[in-house]
Amino acid sequence: MSASLYSKKMKEGVYRGVLFLNPEKGIELPFNFTVKYKAKKPVITIKNGDERLVVDEITIKGDSVNFKMPVFDTEFKCVRVGNNLEGVWINHYRTSKNKINFKATYGESHRFSVGAGPSHTVFEGRWEVSFSPETKDSSKAIGLFHHQEGTDYLNGTFLTETGDYRYLEGIKKGNLLYLSCFDGSHAFLFTAEYLNEKLINGKFYSGSSWEENWSAIRNNNFKLADPEEISFVKNKEEKINFTFPDLNGNLISVSDKKFANKPVIIQLMGSWCPNCMDESVYFSSLYKEYKTEGLEIIALAFEKTNDLQKATAQVSRMQKKLGIYYTVLITQQTGKEKASETLALNKVSAFPTTLFLNKEHKVVKLHSGFSGPATGKEYDLFKQRTENLIKSLLKE
Repeated sequence: MSASLYSKKMKEGVYRGVLFLNPEKGIELPFNFTVKYKAKKPVITIKNGDERLVVDEITIKGDSVNFKMPVFDTEFKCVRVGNNLEGVWINHYRTSKNKINFKATYGESHRFSVGAGPSHTVFEGRWEVSFSPETKDSSKAIGLFHHQEGTDYLNGTFLTETGDYRYLEGIKKGNLLYLSCFDGSHAFLFTAEYLNEKLINGKFYSGSSWEENWSAIRNNNFKLADPEEISFVKNKEEKINFTFPDLNGNLISVSDKKFANKPVIIQLMGSWCPNCMDESVYFSSLYKEYKTEGLEIIALAFEKTNDLQKATAQVSRMQKKLGIYYTVLITQQTGKEKASETLALNKVSAFPTTLFLNKEHKVVKLHSGFSGPATGKEYDLFKQRTENLIKSLLKE
């Protein structure tokens, strides 16, 4: 980098980013990040609750600052205005309404512009949530909220039958709740009002086009449908089999010698899927621990494109970013219907969906969705059950 360009580098420190979801209504999604330089190269770290997303694909030319989000096919194109950034976030998965205006202000560390009031941890705990309540599209979720060290600052997530909403961070202001998340794919904003042990007048905004009502009541005993009973194989006696190319173009089948007489986890996933990202990180650690004992994992990628070259490039980028060392195959298919056809399932309701095969390659368990690390105890329970199953399959 020349001295003239280096002098125009982003200033190190904290920033408050804002995505302007709906300028007419004043709907703004805030998130926080820091900028640091490593070997004269800028690194952006985005904060959502306990999550830290490292962004290192950054191009600076003059006053232009462009950076790609890790894993997902989205990017920011900005210009420096003083120490601030102004520009757009571009979501390449969408063919329309795929740009949202963006501004980042240097030196601001708060997330929401409202300040925290006297501490009352009224949102703490487990909530029974209704999205689009009293409509034909109504669906249930579990709200998990935690006040940070008893303050008005909160972390949380929503757990649904298809996965969780990952790391949400926000604040209590009076009787109002504000939560947001930006991870390069999810651009989520939640607001609600607390009244008599209920959350009312809730709004959920996703990107620039989605707006949904929600409400909630306290309910420590509320449960969703069992994720192991939502999908099933049509014929339990049939062995699972398929053939698809890997990232090097080699045709791979679960019936290959490499997988013979070994338990295999089949992961239906996509590089576009945030819950798949979380599951892939966990499966990578699982594979590292048990591969010498005979465990194999095969990810079947259902991308947003049928183009083999583009799909391979997207999945390869995800593999490198997340350190995935198990087998990843490109199906050249898209959507839940194709995924269910591929493995002869009654339906696929979520990405990821995971099949656990014994050494004979018959399905012993099928799990829809994924409760990631943001769900706390739910995540720990999934890991415990999964590892107990793996150990038993390896001993058979």
